[in-house]
Amino acid sequence: MVLVRWNPWQEMNTLQRQIDRLFEDSFASNSVVNGNIAKMPAAEISETEDAVYLKLEVPGMEAKDLDVQVTEAAVYVSGDRKSETKQEENGKTRSEFYYGKFQRVIPLPARIQNTNVTAEYKDGILNLTLPKTTAEKNKVVKVNLEG
Repeated sequence: MVLVRWNPWQEMNTLQRQIDRLFEDSFASNSVVNGNIAKMPAAEISETEDAVYLKLEVPGMEAKDLDVQVTEAAVYVSGDRKSETKQEENGKTRSEFYYGKFQRVIPLPARIQNTNVTAEYKDGILNLTLPKTTAEKNKVVKVNLEG
């Protein structure tokens, strides 16, 4: 049996790393715009043989407050969440909602036809259907197995 001397500083270092990681994770999907923290919309990408499907979570916003621009290689989404808090005379309000401008650029896994994109916005979820270019659909790559 080996006797190991307890080092309290080692435990403090471990605790510090865990706290740092906690803050890194919580601010990773946020951006600072004009001194305000704006929450980035969560995204989900799926791909089939014919299209790329992008789903963005933007709750509490109306479609007119969103700006979506699509290139052949990426999707740019920006918006502005407006604050609607009402202050009572003697009451206090505490809010954990995120307000302010945000923007996000999402690179796409394949080239798409940005002229044929369809969008649907319902219940705070933006669904984009991004059809692939015909060159991407029919792309065949020859693999050379010789040394």
